[in-house]
Amino acid sequence: MITAHELCKRYGGTTVVHNVSFACEPGTITGFLGPNGAGKSTTLRMLTGLTRPDSGAATIDGRAYAELGNPSRVVGCLLDASAMHSGRTGRATLRIAADLAGVAPGEVDRVLALIGLSGKAAERRVGAYSLGMRQRLGIGQALIARPRVLILDEPANGLDPDGIAWMRTLLQDFAADGGTVLLSSHLLGEVQATVDRLVVIASGRVVAHGTLDQLLTSNGVVVRSTNMPALRAILDRVGATHHLQDDGAVLVEQNGTLDAEQIARLASQAGVLLVELRRSDRAGLEQLFFSLTGGAEAPQTLETVR
Repeated sequence: MITAHELCKRYGGTTVVHNVSFACEPGTITGFLGPNGAGKSTTLRMLTGLTRPDSGAATIDGRAYAELGNPSRVVGCLLDASAMHSGRTGRATLRIAADLAGVAPGEVDRVLALIGLSGKAAERRVGAYSLGMRQRLGIGQALIARPRVLILDEPANGLDPDGIAWMRTLLQDFAADGGTVLLSSHLLGEVQATVDRLVVIASGRVVAHGTLDQLLTSNGVVVRSTNMPALRAILDRVGATHHLQDDGAVLVEQNGTLDAEQIARLASQAGVLLVELRRSDRAGLEQLFFSLTGGAEAPQTLETVR
């Protein structure tokens, strides 16, 4: 289990993480999302003992990272796949990780097969690896001691579509076996296909967290017209927040002041014919992400889903 409790971190006069709290339970994959500079990497570094929080606490299985007797047996981390010795082979890199963790040498061959770097690839120097291969090797280092927790920063970076599908299956199998996963990523589509919980951070604060299904449940209205430019002009005029969807319809976010009946009345008064008007069943992750982090200085915080 991963727990962050009111984590705060300041650099000079700037607070980059402010009272960040969330928990990741065994058997779950949690996506940690936020724009660049939101405080994701700093939070992950505090979880893994690389950065000391100014206040608050971070624990893995109830203990601070520094208090874990053999951390790699408890939590596997991938925070920077480029932080490897370029002159070592993939096999040597994993052998050193195995030695440091105190695990049997045979684990190296097991992990090489698991990450798809067996055979000639294992004997190549890391400096000759592609970014995707280094990502696989970094995941291998995280898994070498069979931990029950994984903390991964942009693990899909550099992976091709086959590699992304492989990683998704790997993480879902890990969680299905009772493991706990926390991962950050900018690949929102892949996050939506992989995780079952979300933590969204903006401007150093958690703005939403809960299950994927519940956070993506939309209370908006889908509207379609024979004259979409005129419809969108009406919505702009009344200050309605709306998004153009892939199928050409518009999703109007309900903020308590504009419902389906009012949209229909406004369209009728303007002589705009509506051919679709219904409650949205589900929002996309991209829509949720931008609605929460779209440049607001003080983003509105969603009610926590427990």
